Amino acid sequence: MNAVDLSRDKHQSSPILSVRGLQTYFFTDAGVARAVDGVSFDVMPGRTLALVGESGCGKSITALSILRLIPDPPGRIVGGSILFEG
Repeated sequence: MNAVDLSRDKHQSSPILSVRGLQTYFFTDAGVARAVDGVSFDVMPGRTLALVGESGCGKSITALSILRLIPDPPGRIVGGSILFEG
């Protein structure tokens, strides 16, 4: 019987995208809308991640936050971290 090497190099085991505690809020005259409040996930190389949920739950705002396309004002990324390829 031959041993199988299950170890992977660092690049393969590290996420290509890492989102931790993402918070994106919209500040309006009516108050603060917490569109994204504490989202965390990793996307590994060669893998696909799907965001699913009800209408208005923050899927699009999460994606726009990652791409830094939130209109400021009224929106602002107020917390968390987004790391792409480290």
